[in-house]
Amino acid sequence: MENKKLAPSRWLKIIPLVFITYSLAYLDRANYSFGAASGLAKDLNITAASSSLLGALFFLGYFFFQIPGATYAANKSAKKLVFWCLILWGLCATATGMVTDIKFLYIIRFTLGVVESAVMPAMLIFLSNWFTKGERSRANTFLILGNPVTVLWMSIVSGYLVQGLGWRMMFIVEGLPSIIWAFFWWKLVKDKPKDVKWLSESEKKELETALLEEQQGMKEVKNYREAFKNPKVIMLSVQYFFWSIGVYGFVMWLPSIIKNAGNTGIVAAGWLSAVPYLLAVISMLSVSYYADRTMNRKGIVWICLLIGAICFYGSYLIGPSNFWLSYALLVVAGGAMYAPYGPFFAIIPELLPRNVAGGAIALINSFGALGSFVGSYIVGYLNDSTGSPDASYMFMAVALVVSVIMTIVVKTPSSTVPNGKLAA
Repeated sequence: MENKKLAPSRWLKIIPLVFITYSLAYLDRANYSFGAASGLAKDLNITAASSSLLGALFFLGYFFFQIPGATYAANKSAKKLVFWCLILWGLCATATGMVTDIKFLYIIRFTLGVVESAVMPAMLIFLSNWFTKGERSRANTFLILGNPVTVLWMSIVSGYLVQGLGWRMMFIVEGLPSIIWAFFWWKLVKDKPKDVKWLSESEKKELETALLEEQQGMKEVKNYREAFKNPKVIMLSVQYFFWSIGVYGFVMWLPSIIKNAGNTGIVAAGWLSAVPYLLAVISMLSVSYYADRTMNRKGIVWICLLIGAICFYGSYLIGPSNFWLSYALLVVAGGAMYAPYGPFFAIIPELLPRNVAGGAIALINSFGALGSFVGSYIVGYLNDSTGSPDASYMFMAVALVVSVIMTIVVKTPSSTVPNGKLAA
């Protein structure tokens, strides 16, 4: 059965909902970088070391609660879980704009990580209930596009909000939409195709059959413990740890790097910070389309990450001597790091059966959260201690090289592409 014949209305009914939801999660996660670059530290008397820790604390909370969230989403309801997470992370984000003591800010950043931790695995599990193997790179990409698209407009809007209203109002204004959207999510979303009225009975049956056929011939894995011991899952977890070091070192500190290196104001830094995410959107859509056509997911992932590593190394070599050339390489690095997210998360359901795939995704994403903590903390520390981003460029380049090696080493199954040919 060809994927194009399977209920095309799914793309219009499901994808916008998951895109908006993940966009709001990312908004409330990433706007801390603008607060840090525009007066938050000064107003709360935050030292350089504390600022790095605050930027990274989110990911520590994010690390610990991935697997419980995925378990609930797989066995109970992704819809209910995401509904409550939307409300709670909106409250945490808004509270950031009201805090007057750094002690409360520590608690808020950690709690924000906890309540957002379930979103990514829950959404990937949710999409696996709606989209088949040949569609999954694209479906995952439209979900994760909420990341660069949000940072793209957030980088511009946050700059103007900070300039016009101050950093406190920026957090408050950008936190409220999540709480409002939670009720739209609750009204519009169903966990599985069988629960909706906008699919015909024949469409439901065809989709269910296609999803069941994917599971045939897959080696049985009894429980999460057995899945977590799988060498491929372990290698992908390590791979995603190092990949996330590069991504979140970049995301959390790019506005500060640009503002300091280019001697620009916060609005100009916002516009310049947006450009890498525009490239990321274009590259993610192109790469996911190619991945679903060829099913060569692994090759796509490591090539993109290698390009990112080379660009970071180029920025390191150039140093402060040529801001615009260094900035251009950062733009390419950002786009390259984001490009293979969709294909990467489509690999896991091809390695493991449905009963444990969600838990494996959560474990891998947990290691990504730990890498994000390390990346955002160490990049912030290196920038402050050296007074230059050069050391952090080298650090992120090395992390991506390790990720490339781990991607090449892991063995993924050969797959049949839509035209019947075999992909490596």
